[in-house]
Amino acid sequence: MTYKNTGKQKGNHVYSRREFIKVGAFTGATAGALSISGLAPAQAAVKSKGLSLSMAGYNFDRTRALIDGRVKIEGCDTQFQEIGIGDINTNLFSGPQTLDVTEIGLHPFMLAYANDGFRDYSLLPIFPLRMFRHKSVFIRTDRNINKPEDLRGKKITTAGYSSTSLTWIRGIFQDEYGLKPEDMKWVVSQKDSSAKDSGKVSKQENIFPEGVPISKGPEGKDESDLLADGDVDATFHAAEPRAYIEGHPKVARLFPDYRSTERAYFSKTGIFPIMHAVAIKKTLAKQNPWLVAAVFKAYSQAKRLDFAYMANAAWAYGSLPWFGQEFDETRALMGDNYYSYGIKPNRKALESLFRYSHQQGLCRRQLTIAEVFEPASLGLVESFQQGGKNRG
Repeated sequence: MTYKNTGKQKGNHVYSRREFIKVGAFTGATAGALSISGLAPAQAAVKSKGLSLSMAGYNFDRTRALIDGRVKIEGCDTQFQEIGIGDINTNLFSGPQTLDVTEIGLHPFMLAYANDGFRDYSLLPIFPLRMFRHKSVFIRTDRNINKPEDLRGKKITTAGYSSTSLTWIRGIFQDEYGLKPEDMKWVVSQKDSSAKDSGKVSKQENIFPEGVPISKGPEGKDESDLLADGDVDATFHAAEPRAYIEGHPKVARLFPDYRSTERAYFSKTGIFPIMHAVAIKKTLAKQNPWLVAAVFKAYSQAKRLDFAYMANAAWAYGSLPWFGQEFDETRALMGDNYYSYGIKPNRKALESLFRYSHQQGLCRRQLTIAEVFEPASLGLVESFQQGGKNRG
């Protein structure tokens, strides 16, 4: 049995079964090339010897090679901790700030910067978590809600009003459907049915603007309880609420075919919503001006290895029967480097979230890219080419 590369690459290659098993180890060479530009040659040559970095974040496929050591940050020794975003936010905004380079909730960072004068860290244009958000709206099926406009005047529950995901959903609904936050009644639950870590909610995730009808839910009930019991009409939630997971007969998604809706949204806007970014301690970046590009390069290389794995081997090692088709269709719509890093390909998404936050009365002023991102990172660009189709 053989496995043939049917992609449009120079010299299609036929793999034997034994060679196929080895594909995962060599995918970096076959998936394309990635280089980092935007740094002056003199700066690029500067190195540190064994700079120790404390890092944190989630163990995503696209960051795993950095976590497990297959990809190194040049000139650094790293210690990576897998920590939930709530605890990371707390560490940076009100805790000991023991992390040097870390994943961070994008909107909580924006709120801390705009409202609290937080300046100890700055952002790098590395986005470990992105998510389309039409899938995140759940409704009671007995309340005559068939389209977004039907939510006008309805009660909406959420576990974190000013979280990144909720800010995106409200912004998208206002831009795409003319539905403003003040057009709905908001009930903030005291618990979160999806909390898997400490469940802590940072100050930045529950900021309540003036002019929007917001009340606190009853003690002991999470957003899923409120929806299941009929206390509210819908929930906006980053994760699937427990009632939906358990198959409650009167709980459903507002957009049943959310994949088609989200693909149409991307085709129209070009926006792939950003949930998390990477933050670096400002004093560290100032003392080691070469470090910003080194961190950016390492995250990019780790992502490239994940892309290479998806292109060459994941169709067999993974469990989804049509993995290859999904991967190819995603690239056809969004481009080979659809999980892009850097400012240029993400300017519209970033500026949209900046606008949404100020528009919704969360950030006291509308932020700019230049002020919240580390200056040395503004010109960093990925050069990413990937040819051919998934081999599955």
